[in-house]
Amino acid sequence: MSTSFLLDEDVTHELREIGQQLRVDSIRASSAAASGHPTSSMSAADLMAVLLARHLRYDFTDPDAPGNDHLIFSKGHASPLYYAMLKAVGAVSDQELLSGYRKAGSRLEGHPTPRLPWVDVATGSLGQGLPIGVGIALAGRRLDRLPYRVWVLCGDSELAEGSIWEAAEQAGYSQLDNLTAIIDVNRLGQRGPTRHGWDTAAYAARFAAFGWRAIEIDGHDVAAIDAAMTEAAGQDGQPAVILARTRKGRGVTAVEDREGRHGKPVPNAEEAIRELGGNRDISVRVMPPAEGRGAGPRGAGHSRWRPPEYEPGGAVATRTAFGEALAALGGARPEVVVLDGEVSDSTRTEFFAKAHPERFFELFIAEQQMIAAAVGMQVRGWIPYAATFAAFLSRAYDFIRMAAISRASIRLVGSHAGVSIGQDGPSQMGLEDIAALRAVYGSTVLSPCDANQAAWLTGAMADIDGVSYLRTARGDTPVIYSPGESFPVGGSRVLRSSGQDQVTLVATGVTVHEALAAAGQLAADGVPARVIDAYSVKPIDAPTLRAAARETGRILTVEDHWPQGGLGDAVLDALAASGEPLPAVRKLAVRAMPGSASPPEQLALAGIDRESIASAAAELAARPARGESNA
Repeated sequence: MSTSFLLDEDVTHELREIGQQLRVDSIRASSAAASGHPTSSMSAADLMAVLLARHLRYDFTDPDAPGNDHLIFSKGHASPLYYAMLKAVGAVSDQELLSGYRKAGSRLEGHPTPRLPWVDVATGSLGQGLPIGVGIALAGRRLDRLPYRVWVLCGDSELAEGSIWEAAEQAGYSQLDNLTAIIDVNRLGQRGPTRHGWDTAAYAARFAAFGWRAIEIDGHDVAAIDAAMTEAAGQDGQPAVILARTRKGRGVTAVEDREGRHGKPVPNAEEAIRELGGNRDISVRVMPPAEGRGAGPRGAGHSRWRPPEYEPGGAVATRTAFGEALAALGGARPEVVVLDGEVSDSTRTEFFAKAHPERFFELFIAEQQMIAAAVGMQVRGWIPYAATFAAFLSRAYDFIRMAAISRASIRLVGSHAGVSIGQDGPSQMGLEDIAALRAVYGSTVLSPCDANQAAWLTGAMADIDGVSYLRTARGDTPVIYSPGESFPVGGSRVLRSSGQDQVTLVATGVTVHEALAAAGQLAADGVPARVIDAYSVKPIDAPTLRAAARETGRILTVEDHWPQGGLGDAVLDALAASGEPLPAVRKLAVRAMPGSASPPEQLALAGIDRESIASAAAELAARPARGESNA
């Protein structure tokens, strides 16, 4: 490793010049845009110059090359630096850098996104790059079996995020020696000094405690940077972190190590550029990636899969059907991987773990890392399913939100949803999940009511783009559909109807069975009711709902969820979008904070059991429907 310090004068000079070019271009781009984060870019310029010219292995003409290294800018606000790097390798032009940065319609956004083919994931929400890097590194070691390296540039401010330390522990535990974190310790955050300033030893102790090799250096000494990167790549069984002491705004007196300059263009850009030695036009040649295709999923074939079958009349939990279907799917689709939040015996992903242990990943009780790892694995072309209790997905909601911005395709499964889980009480009940996942851009939200439906939808999720979510229940529910039936995403099932229906009951998940029982009670009382199983909450089956509204004039929605943002709101949105007059609508949902009680008691206390549904539907049917009067 000491030989890396023996860079000849020409190489040392060239690396310094590349660093200066990256600084100058960061200033030029942000000044042209009149916004951006040049000072955060300038501190890390020497680090990225050495990485680009000496250590990164990447074919910028083929971003999908299997052996390409992965570079993640966790400090995504340093986008001027990243785009300056792309200019240096010829991937973007100087004209695009100056005219496109932060402009409407440009792919050079304020924070990098996969609109650029060289960007794996969107960044900007700090603390996410390293956890996603862990996911890519896990794929490299256990799935792809390729020698690519994962480099993650982090800022020191984001080391205050808990997700960074979830990633640090997982990487150390998994011995990810193909992962290097580069920490730009420039001492200054957005509003002032960071927690530890330039005390790199404080950070080193924390990373070392998680099993990392920690290397402390001067982040502006190109020979030391080169040696550190060489040492990091040479670790056996250990991830490495390079803790680089740098100065924010390096090289420009007006902004270097000065507070109050975060997120602002450098004042008097022309003078700053002269101080840095003027414009440069150095073209950097990057080392090619290692050859080979490894064992990755790209181009992998798969056989036709058959979901498990359940006979009508029995009772099976949808979480069980999901788990059994997932194990079967894994046998037919070798690109399917599963991630667990240390609840596999409850979510039933344990069935997949037993059938396909090489593609099962235990992330323990670290939901942010679990979702991040799923995002990282889909970067490599794998099809990840990540499962935990529905309630606990809320801990990772920002990662889910950012996954949508990344255009990532991940499959989330939340078990133990709603009050129907029973005695465990509200801390374990997912009552916000439908609303939260409906709000994610481009998401799909599925809520099966029986085992055959759950099994079919589990397989369908494998081919859904974007963020998809399957909501499963803890308790056994009646099997009402026959094996082999299909359930298209965006569809629904009309389970009971007649030409005399006076009200429509729209339900999902466990409330479908309560609605069917309520419809039987209503029929005995002379109030015919239609029942719709809205298993696809997003996209929802608007045509069927609108037809029911026209034909019955009254809609009653029933859900095991808070009233805000769930099924009822999805139905109202669909009806309102038609432009037709709205029917009489009432929503039944969980409105009071639940406690501990048996599942039947929970449904009754929440007012979403069959008796409550029948009573509410009868009251609604007694009112004038749309277009009717009391005369």
